[in-house]
Amino acid sequence: MPNQLFRVLYVSRNRIAGPLDQLKSEVAGLLATSRINNARVGITGALIVNSGFFAQVLEGPRKAVEEVFEAIQQDGRHGDIQVLLATPIAVRAFPNWAMAYVGQSPRHQDALAWLQTETDFHTGHLVGERLYSIVMDMAYAEEAGDVA
Repeated sequence: MPNQLFRVLYVSRNRIAGPLDQLKSEVAGLLATSRINNARVGITGALIVNSGFFAQVLEGPRKAVEEVFEAIQQDGRHGDIQVLLATPIAVRAFPNWAMAYVGQSPRHQDALAWLQTETDFHTGHLVGERLYSIVMDMAYAEEAGDVA
């Protein structure tokens, strides 16, 4: 099925060096470009930048998701990329966002602390469904303005 919907959830270490202002600037540029490019190829999803890592869900036509993910793997801002979920889907979880964004906040920091403390980024210990649920909850809370 050429237009089959597909979802990828990955985490990666944030390799953007420099002060917080530089990180914010890089992420703003990344989001602006991603939103334009994703809308053009039918990709939706959410991006979290927190605790020195990225967590991102990409959804859309399988070929488009694979092409976008390949570009991410070549992007020097990402290191130690770990795919947690890669699966066909019936419906999108993020149908309204070319790329929802959740930045750093104390509440999000606490919710994601387990990723580093319990797993130390080792794929065998990561629970993709757990992180996927957290990404969804954070993205929808951000949209509703329910952030601490």
